[in-house]
Amino acid sequence: MRHARIILCAMALIAGPASSPTPALAKKAPALSPLELQALQSKEFETSKENLFNAVMTVVQDLGYQVQSADLQTGFLTAVSATEQKTNFLEALGGASSTANTKITAFVQALPNGMSRVRLNMLSSKTTSSLYGQNNQRDNLILDPVPYRNAWDKIDEALFVMGALEPTKSQTVAAKVISSEDAQRPSSGEASKPAN
Repeated sequence: MRHARIILCAMALIAGPASSPTPALAKKAPALSPLELQALQSKEFETSKENLFNAVMTVVQDLGYQVQSADLQTGFLTAVSATEQKTNFLEALGGASSTANTKITAFVQALPNGMSRVRLNMLSSKTTSSLYGQNNQRDNLILDPVPYRNAWDKIDEALFVMGALEPTKSQTVAAKVISSEDAQRPSSGEASKPAN
């Protein structure tokens, strides 16, 4: 009888948190509209699609991700981080184990204005395996703006190191105006000659 009570208490501990939401699980992040999600995940750069794609590929590899697929023509890249053991006490007590990693997809496209845009999608993935061979995978979209800001900064740095930042249209126009003014000015030797 005593063993039955211990087993029932252990089962209640294991099943308890899953059946009744804890305050941490009850709080959900506010849902973003599709436009807000796109604003969080996208950024434009003043460079070509090829340069931006190469910079994204470099940053993803520098961060320790394994590139699973990459295609410059479509601008699509997928990568996965190393898998980490994430088994918590209750899972271990119930005979389960968990692993987690992060997945990234990137889409790079050329824009009509000469700039390029990248959209990153980051997912936190957790896989739980039970003692009886049942697997459960949960993917959660990362909505924290910090990892995206860090990615934009690192892509900017990679473009700078590659020397791939291209001047804006206004800088190009200003450079053309200055060079045409220089071509119209008389050289210093011509300015000192007296007029006849």
